[in-house]
Amino acid sequence: MELSSRIYIAGHRGMVGSAIHRNLQSKGYKNFVLKTSSELDLRNQQQVSDFFAKEKPEYVFLAAAKVGGIQANNIYRADFLYENLMIQNNVIHSAFEHKVKKLMFLGSSCIYPKLAPQPLKEEYLLSGYLEDTNEPYAIAKIAGIKLCESYRRQHGSDFISVMPTNLYGPNDNYNLNNSHVLPALIRKFHEAKQNSSPSVEMWGTGSPLREFLHADDLGDACVFLMQNYSGQQHVNVGTGTDLSIKDLALMIQKIVGYEGEIKHDLTKPDGTPRKLMDVSLLHSLGWKHRIELEEGIRSVYADFKKKENVKVW
Repeated sequence: MELSSRIYIAGHRGMVGSAIHRNLQSKGYKNFVLKTSSELDLRNQQQVSDFFAKEKPEYVFLAAAKVGGIQANNIYRADFLYENLMIQNNVIHSAFEHKVKKLMFLGSSCIYPKLAPQPLKEEYLLSGYLEDTNEPYAIAKIAGIKLCESYRRQHGSDFISVMPTNLYGPNDNYNLNNSHVLPALIRKFHEAKQNSSPSVEMWGTGSPLREFLHADDLGDACVFLMQNYSGQQHVNVGTGTDLSIKDLALMIQKIVGYEGEIKHDLTKPDGTPRKLMDVSLLHSLGWKHRIELEEGIRSVYADFKKKENVKVW
């Protein structure tokens, strides 16, 4: 990618897309094509095809997706499967038709089998059953990986895929009905402190192990891979370390300064027991994360408090 290259970031206002945008801007890239979902409905094939014909992007970061936590994934199963398939099919196919130089597809660690060996190596894809609560989303993302792989194998398209671990950062979703665990816990502890509540309810046992990567680190990794990687194999992006959800809750409780009790709602699902990414391929290519978890949570909590008065969730 040259600094003058025309770059389309699909989903530029989301947590991942905005992180990629910030990273590219910090490196001197300026020639962006950016459209909001109200300006361009990526689920609409004709709109997407017309957009590519008119704007002629050279490089595409496909970070647009319908996303949510365990509850949203489990309830809106058809929406998650249909909308994500439509978004990625339309963008990837139009990128091929309009001769985009390179495309990056963003997936998720939930593509791996529920009981796959840990840490999760790239080659474990399709080696077992998926976690039921987010199976529709995972199937859509697996289809995206295979679509990029198939255009590469059939047509020689330089389409690559990256699979981030659990993310947090600026522009995260703090809605308790469909957010991920880390922002949900930040909001719960913050509001409990504000309201002097005696306890905070936490879903499940707290025993599942999870890995968390700051979105700005992911943005940096995506730009690095776009510049330095052109392989068929999808690439895991993470930190290579994890902790239990209970330990995460205790860390956030300390950062927020909440002194009440944590109560477990055992009627709620735990999800996959462990999801730790093997990031040896990424490290071998020359990239490693920089933002450690406690430092990252402190920065997003400071940002959350600034926006709290305008109720950004």
